[in-house]
Amino acid sequence: MLTINATDVRKNWSEVSDSVIRERPRFIKRTRDYMMLSNLELMNDLLSAYTFTADKYTEADGSITLSLNEIDLVENAETEAKAKERLASAILEYAYEYYNDYKTYSAAPNRKSHIPYVFKAIILDDAARIGECIQCRDGRN
Repeated sequence: MLTINATDVRKNWSEVSDSVIRERPRFIKRTRDYMMLSNLELMNDLLSAYTFTADKYTEADGSITLSLNEIDLVENAETEAKAKERLASAILEYAYEYYNDYKTYSAAPNRKSHIPYVFKAIILDDAARIGECIQCRDGRN
């Protein structure tokens, strides 16, 4: 693997950081641990394949319920647009909660698959932008 020793990274932090931002990600080795240092633009590109999809249900009262497929989140509102806004806010809130307790959430078998969606939401860092990424399709009642 094309790695740099962590000691060299510490000694040349500015140079390594500049190269990560302007050239390419870097792989770093510290004793037995390996990690990658990347800029957020690359992370956003890597996560572009991950999309938020929601099943849409029209309730008896005419309201719309959106059920996110990738993460167990459900929101209801008078319109699809409002439900999407609420769902996007819920995604962002969940992403921060997950990240703040990453050790616990990422170890849970039923939540491990949420990792790319959590990072996507954190990188977007805006409920409106997340809302633009939610693709709705008709669900079955």
